[in-house]
Amino acid sequence: MLEELLAADEGGIDASVLVRSLATFLALTSDGVLVFDASARIVLANNEAERLFGAGAGSLVGMDVRDLFPTASPTREDGVRGLPFSLDGTTATVMCRQSEGRQVSVCVRCDRLRHKAGGYVLIAFTSDPELSSRQEHERLVGELSRANRRLSGTLRIVLETLDAPDVGMLFERVLDEISETLDAWGTLAYVVEEDGFRLRGVSDDLEGTNLLRFIPNSHPLAEMALREARPLRLRVMRPTREDLRKGSVSQRHVVEEESLKSVVIGADQAMPFASFVTCPVWFGGHALAMLVVGWRHEHNVADDDVRLLEAVAEYLSVQLAGAFAAMRAQHADHLEALLSQLREQLMTGDEPTDALVDEAFALAAQGVGSGCVRLVGNPHQRTTLAKLADGTWHSVPFDLPALLGQQAASITDVAKNPSIETWLAEHALPTRGLLVALSAEEGGCKGYLLVRSEELGPFEAADLSFVHTFVEDVCAIDAGARARTRDKRISQALQRGMRNELQVVEGITAESFYCSATEEAYVGGDFYDLIRLPNQRACAIMGDVSGKGVEAASVSSAVKTALGAYAWEGVEPARMVSLLNDFLLGFSRVETFATLFVGIIDVATGTLTYCSAGHPPALLVRSETGELMTLGVQSGVVGAFEGMAYRNGVVQLDSGDILLLYTDGTTEARNPEGAFFGEDGLRDAVVREAAVGYTGICERLLAAVEGFAGGNLGDDVALVSLRYDGIA
Repeated sequence: MLEELLAADEGGIDASVLVRSLATFLALTSDGVLVFDASARIVLANNEAERLFGAGAGSLVGMDVRDLFPTASPTREDGVRGLPFSLDGTTATVMCRQSEGRQVSVCVRCDRLRHKAGGYVLIAFTSDPELSSRQEHERLVGELSRANRRLSGTLRIVLETLDAPDVGMLFERVLDEISETLDAWGTLAYVVEEDGFRLRGVSDDLEGTNLLRFIPNSHPLAEMALREARPLRLRVMRPTREDLRKGSVSQRHVVEEESLKSVVIGADQAMPFASFVTCPVWFGGHALAMLVVGWRHEHNVADDDVRLLEAVAEYLSVQLAGAFAAMRAQHADHLEALLSQLREQLMTGDEPTDALVDEAFALAAQGVGSGCVRLVGNPHQRTTLAKLADGTWHSVPFDLPALLGQQAASITDVAKNPSIETWLAEHALPTRGLLVALSAEEGGCKGYLLVRSEELGPFEAADLSFVHTFVEDVCAIDAGARARTRDKRISQALQRGMRNELQVVEGITAESFYCSATEEAYVGGDFYDLIRLPNQRACAIMGDVSGKGVEAASVSSAVKTALGAYAWEGVEPARMVSLLNDFLLGFSRVETFATLFVGIIDVATGTLTYCSAGHPPALLVRSETGELMTLGVQSGVVGAFEGMAYRNGVVQLDSGDILLLYTDGTTEARNPEGAFFGEDGLRDAVVREAAVGYTGICERLLAAVEGFAGGNLGDDVALVSLRYDGIA
């Protein structure tokens, strides 16, 4: 009712001027002032009235005014006519009843308010001069005490927050001090974010209270706070008779005492105060936060209290600016570290499994304060299913495949799809969040709902950036895994078509052994061959192409095919390698090169003509003496430089001589201490194993290398042994 009484614009007086004048009068007068309606219910009482009638702060509002006067009529039907004084402005001396049961004599004047809503204003003061003097003394002492409390409270706020390392501790130390200093019920602190004000601090007295946790920028309270940029003294009004008639009590009105601008707060957005002050915190022209100091009952906020709050806000602006910067940097560092962790987790295997991706999304959701709901879309039936926390699957009211379209990924705000919000609410899930859709194999799709409580407000810019980057990483890792799988299949097909084999050649006994460095390595660059040629000749090939995968496999296949063709044409080894060099420079799309050993053996004469192009030198064990010699004629690698010159080497073989060809994975094997097996280690092993016998020599040499390396080979190992037997 009070807003109707004070909104009068009679006599040409502006309502805001009337309100400001009344507020100033109530704060300054040493008389007690009560306003009550036609049913004798008190709707306003100043501090002096509370003191005069011995009541606690705010306890007079809502009382029947007749309960203050023992000589009033006990019959409630008498209404205001039962009061023991006239209502025409005449001064009367009556007895009043104080809360302790005492009765004191007071002088009162009461008159009707000239307004269509009616109502009365009563001014009361003590009739005892001695008591009046004592009360005035108590009032002055009280004012001095409040001033001292404001000063000491301000000093405590400053001293206790100088070392506050973050926003949470800053608010924790400040809010209780503000409440105590201003005799308030409690204090709230809202942080300004992109889309509104988010509650970040609560004084101890308000813990467990139903609070307005997020105020969007569209809310009138937020609009007023940002527009006015000054403290606002507000109070929450009770529903009017019109509200009750319309049944619209789900909304309460907040009225600014100085301008009568009203703000609506819904019943689901609780503001627990009857009276409160909002004070924005600004820094560098930008709003950082908003302090809300409130009282349980209607309270006339003194100008000194408002000025104190402004001073605290100005001090906090500097502290908050630094704390916010540190908080955002810390949060950004946390999200960056989480991104790195999730990348490593997704790249632990050949390809990220569904379980691995689900776990990564759950961790990502936790990083931005959200829960995670897994979605699976069926592109054929155009349906989508969601898996809830209890493990059950439920149909959701949107087409995930259609939402994804031809994209690899899509991120949509849940607020843009009301049907999703409704579905989330029906399943008792938070209704604010993001919908992520991802493409899957064979035209399918999957997705995730990252949902968070409405009271947390929208996602911050850093959180959105994190989610977008994380989704991009998932898509890139998944695409890379699919490409590797595709390359693996192609490479395996290529390798099956170019199997290393040793043809049977009369006069030569051959053995070979190949070992991949890892079980996961599906194609290596090492290759070898023994080709039977016309006229009792043979071509021995050992090579190593740089790289792995499809490129290495395709180059290896091309090299073996070309060398076989050159050998059948009767081209000598150095010329074969030279032709191959020109071929590779035009063939390979990337910087791929090869090392080669190519040897033509004339079985009838025992003559070996060879070209070693950047390859580890072949070893020859003489059967007569057991001597080990190196075929030392060397040339450069193949496929790296144009115009390379290649040389032939020639050696005469005797019956029983053993020729050993190998790749660099053999000599570059390391033991746990990091030492190389090396050429010396290989030479010693060859001499030792040749003395044991030829059969199984390659397998025994490989066992020696693996034993030295502790079973952990760093590169593929290929071994070929050829024993020259001659033709009988």
